[in-house]
Amino acid sequence: MSFKVAIASNDGKRINEHFGKTLSFLIYEIKEDGSYKFLESRKNTPPYDKIEFSNLKDHDNLLERSINLILDCNTVLASQIGPKATHILYCHGIQSYMINNLIDDALRRLASSKLKTRSSNQNAFKKIFKVAIN
Repeated sequence: MSFKVAIASNDGKRINEHFGKTLSFLIYEIKEDGSYKFLESRKNTPPYDKIEFSNLKDHDNLLERSINLILDCNTVLASQIGPKATHILYCHGIQSYMINNLIDDALRRLASSKLKTRSSNQNAFKKIFKVAIN
C-alpha cells in the first residue's frame, strides 16, 4: 500500500522550512515497491506569518487550515514543527518528523525502508528521522 508524504520546503530541493511558516507543501507518494513520485504542490497560508499575539484564535484557525491541506497524507517532514501542530497532526493520524535534508535523500531513506504503513513501522521511522512526538 502506498502512502503520501507532505514536505515543508521553500526551494523544492531541501526540507528546510518550519511547518508553521511554509508557503506550500510538496506532496509525494511513496509506493510499496519503494519508488516515489511528486504529486503536487499545495499552497498554504502559514499561521506563523500572520500571528498577532492579541488574536490567537486566528492563529489556531490558520494552523487548522494548514493541517486540513494535508489530511490525506500519512507523514509530514519539516525542518521544525511546534508541539501544538505535532499534537494536532498526531490526533489526525499523521506522524511528523523534523529533518533538514535533501528531499530526494529523505524520500529514498523512507522508500528504502520498505514501509508499507506508517503505523506498523514506528520504530523504523524513529531510526530514520527525529520524531517530533512520541
